[in-house]
Amino acid sequence: MKSLSRATDKFTESVIREMTRICDAAGGLNLAQGFPDFDPPEEVLKAAQEALSSGLNQYPVTYGEPELREAIAEKAAERGIVCDPDSEVTVTCGATEAMMATLKAIVDPGDEVVIFEPFYENYGPDAILSGAAPRFVRLSPPDWNFAPEELSCVFNERTKAVIINTPHNPTGKVFSKEELVEIAALCDRWDVYAVTDEVYEHILYDGAEHVSIATLPGMRDRTVTISSASKSYSVTGWRIGWAIAPPRLTSRIRKVHDFLTVGAPTSFQHGVAAGLRLPDAYYRGLAARYGRARDFLFEVLKEVGFQPSLPKGAYYIVAFAGEVMKRLGVGDDFSLSTELIRRTGVATVPGYSFYRQDERGDPQVTRQVRFCFAKSQKMLEEVADRLRSQLG
Repeated sequence: MKSLSRATDKFTESVIREMTRICDAAGGLNLAQGFPDFDPPEEVLKAAQEALSSGLNQYPVTYGEPELREAIAEKAAERGIVCDPDSEVTVTCGATEAMMATLKAIVDPGDEVVIFEPFYENYGPDAILSGAAPRFVRLSPPDWNFAPEELSCVFNERTKAVIINTPHNPTGKVFSKEELVEIAALCDRWDVYAVTDEVYEHILYDGAEHVSIATLPGMRDRTVTISSASKSYSVTGWRIGWAIAPPRLTSRIRKVHDFLTVGAPTSFQHGVAAGLRLPDAYYRGLAARYGRARDFLFEVLKEVGFQPSLPKGAYYIVAFAGEVMKRLGVGDDFSLSTELIRRTGVATVPGYSFYRQDERGDPQVTRQVRFCFAKSQKMLEEVADRLRSQLG
């Protein structure tokens, strides 16, 4: 038989979703995959239910229901991104599809895409499936900063785009304005597009400030700003995301989106529109809730022998696990994750998921695991009890 796609030899299926399957089979507590274990706001549910019962169950406008695009534009304006909902906003099946559609709209075979490492595991495969060669820049703990000279070295005449994820998954890093200015200067010098994933934009701690690179001088016309409803409104299963870009880019993104998915679920779009119009108090409450969960899990992890890194945003903790691995007699992060499920029922994500394949022999990489704390206090307390009983 003829060979299959060579591109798909270069990456694996999602390790995050694999850990969920292992956790489910064991009846465990899922701190691997990034979803809350509680319901979305009542206003969001009610709006979606009303849309369902009022007949909004057929194809939507391909690039998004007008009500949702208008709500997205209003919310973006609060962040300093003024955009036209008719020509600069595309609603997609989650931020995942928005990223794929954007890269397919920008990249040609032979181009290069810069990715900060560790990275949300989709970005590498997205670049490869778009025909690009990913170029990686390491973020170094404990603050997860990049070396400016290393970043400068990877930009060249073949660089087409740089992917920025802030607040960052998995580390919780929030890129500072100064860091974004450095990236913007390289984008201007080399004529590069910035593709920024901002799905955790409302989940910030300790006074951290979210800055969109599109708001920096000269970046509006070369930036695609991606976000979604999943994290802010606890609707990860609804698959509603969006991309904001100038008309020249939006027209290409919409072409790809149309043939990838046609459109995002119609009734859920109306539910998300209601979410985007929630008052500021909702977002303050959301960040405060996750802040309490962060602090609780961080202290538990330290207590049982991990070396966790305190996130400034998003809802994950990366923990270095060298001492725990020695105690349990395991040699790498995947073995640790599976042993934790076996002993405690607590599911994590092995660190190698967030690095390129040829980094998976790096001892620093293979001593990391990621915990998700977007869970109820009751569940986190059960996690604490189980970890203490086996590791304490």
